[in-house]
Parts: sequence; C-alpha cells; structure tokens
Amino acid sequence: MKRRQFAAWVGALPLAALTGVWAQPKSIQIIVPFGPGGSGDISARMFADFIARKTGQTVVVENRAGANGVIGVELVRKAPADGSVLLLATTSTHLANPSLFKKLPYDPEKDFRLVGSFGTGSTYMLVRPDAPWSTLQEFVAAAKAAPGSINYGHFNASSQVTCAMFANTAGIQLTPIPYKQVNQAMSELIGGQIQVIFTDTVQGDSFVASKVVRALAVHSTSRLKKYPTVPMITETYPNYSIQGGFLGIAVPAATPVEIQQRLNDLMNEAVTTDPMKSRLEGFAFAPQKLSLAELLAGERREREKWRTYVPMAGIEVQ
Repeated sequence: MKRRQFAAWVGALPLAALTGVWAQPKSIQIIVPFGPGGSGDISARMFADFIARKTGQTVVVENRAGANGVIGVELVRKAPADGSVLLLATTSTHLANPSLFKKLPYDPEKDFRLVGSFGTGSTYMLVRPDAPWSTLQEFVAAAKAAPGSINYGHFNASSQVTCAMFANTAGIQLTPIPYKQVNQAMSELIGGQIQVIFTDTVQGDSFVASKVVRALAVHSTSRLKKYPTVPMITETYPNYSIQGGFLGIAVPAATPVEIQQRLNDLMNEAVTTDPMKSRLEGFAFAPQKLSLAELLAGERREREKWRTYVPMAGIEVQ
C-alpha cells in the first residue's frame, strides 16, 4: 500500500482500531492537573463525553491537583504512550511553569505533544457583590490609598500572573494569597477573607451568573456579549496585555503520530461542533481547528511571551 493511501486509510479508522489499548474494554483517562470545578475540569469533561459518544469507549476524568499542575503532569509523563492516558494541558503546565520554576521535572515540549486546543479565553476580575468599589478606577484608588491592604487569591500560574501584572500596570500593591483550588479561593472571596480574584470566564461564569460575586472588569478583546456593561481592563489601562488562559489536550511525546493525528481530528471536530462549540463560545472562549504543527508553533510562541510576563509581574522564580 502506498504511503498516501496508508495515511488516508489510517485517518478513516475509528480511534479504537489504531492501537490495541484503545480496543480494550479498559477506560481511557484524562488527567486534569487541578481541582474540580475549574475551566480545565469543565472542558475535559465535555471532551470526555465527546470521545465516549464518538468511539463507544469509557472515558474517566481524574483530578490530580498539586504543585501548580506538576503532580498531574508527571503522572501523564510516566504513563504509557499509547493514547490511554491524556493530559489536560493549561497555561500553567505548558506555558508558565518553565518560567516560574528553576527546576521543573518535565519539559513541556520534549515530554509532550499537544493534540488539540479548546481555545484561549477571557478573564474576569471578580469581587464581592457588596464590595465598596463600583468601578475599576475606585478599586485602584483604594489600593493606592492603602498599599497591600487588598488581598488577591491565586490558584494557578494564570490567576497569579494575570493579577500581578495588573497591579504592576496600575501601579498598586496587592497582597497575594495562594490556594490549591479555584473553589477554595472563591469561597474565601465570598467569605471576605480576600477581596479580588482573576479567573478565566469558564470557571468564573457560574459564580457571576448566580450573583455570588461581581465582575468588576474583564480582560478580553471586546466586551462580553453576555455582560456588555462590564468594562474591559484595557479601556482604562490600554497597556495591560497578557494572553488569555489556554486549555488543550496533550499526550506523552512518544505517542505514535497516527494516534496523535486521530486525537487531533477528534478535538477539532469536538470544539467546532455543537454542543461543545456553543458552550465554549458562551464562556467567551474562541475555539478553532488547529493542526499538530500549528499547535506546536503556537505553544512555542506563547511560552516565549510568558518568559517576559513573569518578570514583568514581579514574581520571584521558585
């Protein structure tokens, strides 16, 4: 069989036929390296449902939080490179961590291959509904009047650097409070122990919709259709610039290219067709089809940007 004919034949096969592991009645795992309830967890579960419906295979999502995603990433790095264990790749795990840690036990590019993207999202700046600031300008004025008196919660690299860069841009001093999971930080925000959180619109949407928190501003390329009265941070601070949160699916680098390509096809179909497409767009994500080569190029480009974000945010490398 000629090479092109073989490639076309492989592409037409169901995923289960590409490897014995996928054909076994064992479940497929998607490891989410952060706690439940976050944007990655939500996206991974949507994709798990899609795979299950498309292939008839059982797919299990497992949350393995800790060390800014490192614990979950290491589990997948050491897993069989046969498509049986997938990683929910995030801004933290694949873009930011190389610039946040002096010694990272994994290399995002050498150890993994991105096979799909859920897109990049927008970011909410969240406060309590009864917060004394009704505008971004009032928040900044209060922070300048009492440096360090306002606490912000962070639970991954994206939430930490996004807020720290805002503080740097606005010329204010905020006090960082670390959490292991977004739900812990959100609970503390609602309870008043911290005063502000920066989180992507996927994981923040339900809290805003239920009005247990209030979106003081949003970082996006345009005002959100769902909340058109919420101003963009760049309307006040046009120099504020940081890429929105990234979410994707990755596999160990040694995974056969045929399996990588089939997963890429599945991801591209999932994020560009309903119901997932509508849900992601409702969260202000911008899903699009990306090839394996485009994913790699984009990953490299954004990782270089994070090498400048971290020092700009004034965060000390651990």
